[in-house]
Amino acid sequence: MKTLSRMRALAVGLSMALTTAAMVPMAVAGQMESMSMQKTVMVGGAAMYPTKNIIENAVNSKDHTTLVAAVKAAGLVETLEGAGPFTVFAPTNEAFAALPAGTVDNLLKPENKATLTKILTYHVVPGKYTAHDLAKLAKAHGGKTMLKTVEGESITVAGKNGKWTVTDAKGNVANITIADVTQSNGEIFVIDKVLMP
Repeated sequence: MKTLSRMRALAVGLSMALTTAAMVPMAVAGQMESMSMQKTVMVGGAAMYPTKNIIENAVNSKDHTTLVAAVKAAGLVETLEGAGPFTVFAPTNEAFAALPAGTVDNLLKPENKATLTKILTYHVVPGKYTAHDLAKLAKAHGGKTMLKTVEGESITVAGKNGKWTVTDAKGNVANITIADVTQSNGEIFVIDKVLMP
């Protein structure tokens, strides 16, 4: 009789252990999914998933169709799908529309590919910078920091009263409207002007 009750107790214990073991990975997966969901940011009416790369996310943003068309015309899709990491300051369609009439159409012509590439790579900084990283760098340098772009020239990121701007080599100032759009291969900051080297 004792043997039978021991076997039952063992069976119940084993059953509970297996149930717990099965539930732990599910709980961890749930936490990971929850963390991932917390980092997902909406841009241009679409979710920007931290598990996708810069291009995979950008093509879904209704606010960045001009930028995506420009990236394709410049032949930079493969680069921005690569491992990186990159920090991209991404101008919206409105930012491109604010350029002088005909500028975008002209830049998208095959004969202007070098100029377009120069402008686009001026919006990309090697490495991954979050808003926290930029704030830390700016604080250490009197409220602003210079970042060298892939194009070769620098941009200046500055913060004042909780608002952040990016200033190009010509002195044009863009506002950062959405920060910390995390990608699998970097970070995106949405800006409201096109930067010019």
